[in-house]
Amino acid sequence: MSVRVQAEPFNMGAEVDDFTAEMTGAGAVVTFSGLVRDEGGTLSSMEIEHYPGMTEKALEAIRAEALERFSLTGARIIHRYGPLKPDEQIMMVATAARHRADAFAGAEFLMDYLKSRAPFWKKEHGADGTDWVAAKDADEAALDRWSKDR
Repeated sequence: MSVRVQAEPFNMGAEVDDFTAEMTGAGAVVTFSGLVRDEGGTLSSMEIEHYPGMTEKALEAIRAEALERFSLTGARIIHRYGPLKPDEQIMMVATAARHRADAFAGAEFLMDYLKSRAPFWKKEHGADGTDWVAAKDADEAALDRWSKDR
């Protein structure tokens, strides 16, 4: 399956092996895994919420766009939800293409989308209480570079 939204942890090595084995004709595979980051040392957990069905549909659409836009031979997205501790994996993106530049660009495009537009809501639990994570200007700027108007 090319898009998965799940509560369970995933094995990055096994996912990469499985994805790579499915790719024929690719000259490059790029992978990325996002982790729960505790910048201030006070995060006890992050809770990620989503709307089942809607989330998968949105991720399938952006995956399809990436496949076409970057001539990818394959792409996989895994994103977790529920309570996560610092240093746990949140998500994984894998892309394959005939050439490395396309594989890297496709992976960056998907990661920027996941960070800024994917329908997930994040709540941080820490020593100072609970706060919803707001969108950051830097994340929006990263996504802007992919605008089709450019």
